[in-house]
Amino acid sequence: MKSCLRPRSAWIRIASCFALLLSLIGCAPFVAIGVRVLYRRAELPRAQIRKDIAYLAGTDAQGAAHRLDLYLPAGRDWPLIVFVHGGNWDAGDKNTRVGGADVYANIGRYYASRGVGTAVIDYRLQPTTSWRGQVEDVRAAVEWAIDSIAAYGGRPDALFLMGHSAGTHLISHVAFTADTALRQRLRGVIAVSGAALDLVDPLTWKLGEDPAFYERRFRAGDQSERWREEASAISQLSHYAPPFLVLHAGGEKPALKRQSQLLVEALERHGKPCSLVVVPGQSHSRIVLTLSRPDRTAAPAIEAFVRRNTPPR
Repeated sequence: MKSCLRPRSAWIRIASCFALLLSLIGCAPFVAIGVRVLYRRAELPRAQIRKDIAYLAGTDAQGAAHRLDLYLPAGRDWPLIVFVHGGNWDAGDKNTRVGGADVYANIGRYYASRGVGTAVIDYRLQPTTSWRGQVEDVRAAVEWAIDSIAAYGGRPDALFLMGHSAGTHLISHVAFTADTALRQRLRGVIAVSGAALDLVDPLTWKLGEDPAFYERRFRAGDQSERWREEASAISQLSHYAPPFLVLHAGGEKPALKRQSQLLVEALERHGKPCSLVVVPGQSHSRIVLTLSRPDRTAAPAIEAFVRRNTPPR
């Protein structure tokens, strides 16, 4: 019988090829191999999709960034999720395709097919704007939803924010600094594998996160060290926060697991309703694909959270 073991040099060559593959993939939100395994197309009639809606007026120079795609359920009076993609604050868009799969559009189709409207948004990327500008873009998209979603059949009083990675950072800032109009309508936040939620926490750096990576994205010309606290979404949490559903992957890097745990601890300290769901068998990237799979942990937890926190008519 032949041994299944390969010579050590062969394994080294295989490992080198795999590393090269990852480097070619670069900062894409997920690996194409995972797409083939996890992606399952959700269907929605084309008549229930509205593409490239401008959510901010008077932005000719940045018009492409200030647009969203709207996925409409059948009927009326449905809740709405505003979904914000990740991508290290400098990459990604609502039309991202990996391995032929339209991963963010699929999230929109999935929830709309199950009675929850979804707005998948674009926003300006760094270095075109700072992280503060990105927060303002997300806020503008949310304000558009409050003002406009009733015309499409949705409920402006049943609004949810959902983000992944950098998107979770941005939606958390919006939620924690919400004005009265948004507070009256925001029913919950779905925080998926968040990053940069607490840039002051020393253990995050000890667990392997690169401080220089975050400094490039958040210092924004600040000559002091205040940028760490100001960019940290958790620093904005005070007396107000809507209910939070916090999810992270079982295979998440320890430092990013720590960020989700810090968010839960901060919400609990302030007495705010929150729950933590760990999605087994997934990574920081692949968890996105489970957001539109009814047979995986994430999507059923999100649907239950939305149903539970949508007020009756």
